[in-house]
Amino acid sequence: MAVKPVPDTRPEEPEPMFGPDVELIRALAAVLDEAGLTEIEIGEGANRIRIARQGAAIAAAPPAAAARPAPVVLEPEQAPPPAPADDDASHPGAVTSPLVGVVYVASEPGSRPFVAVGDEISEGDTLFIVEAMKTMNPVRAPRGGRVSRILAENGARVEYGEALLILE
Repeated sequence: MAVKPVPDTRPEEPEPMFGPDVELIRALAAVLDEAGLTEIEIGEGANRIRIARQGAAIAAAPPAAAARPAPVVLEPEQAPPPAPADDDASHPGAVTSPLVGVVYVASEPGSRPFVAVGDEISEGDTLFIVEAMKTMNPVRAPRGGRVSRILAENGARVEYGEALLILE
C-alpha cells in the first residue's frame, strides 16, 4: 500500500518587501511619541534599527554603516561664551519632574491650576500632573512652603529631573 503525500493548503506568507520589520518600526515610532523621546535604537547582532525625530531618517543598517558627523573644533578665540549654569534644578527648594512626559498645571483644561506663585502649600499637596504613556502621575510637594516660581508651562514636555517649580 502506497502512502500518498497530502498537499499543504496553508497560504504562503509573503516575503517582506523591505529588510526591516515595518510593524516593529511603527511600534517603535509610537513608543517614541508616547514617551516624548527624540530617538530610540534597538538591535540584535549586527542588525540595528534607529528611529529619530526632527528630520532624521528611519535607518536599518549594521553599526559600521552608520555615518557619524565629525566633531567641530573651535579655536579658543571663536569659542562661544559659556552658557549660564542651570541653577533651577540644583536649587534647594526645587521640585523636579519624577519622569519624562507632558506636564499639566491643572486637573483638566480650563480649571484652576493646582498652585500659583505665592501659594502656601503643605507636604503632599498635588502641584502638577505628568502624563507618561497615557498614565497621569501626580507630582506632590516634598515639603511645605511658599511657591516662589513656577517654571513649568502647561502642556510642555519635561525631562526626568527637570525643575518644575521652586519652593521657599
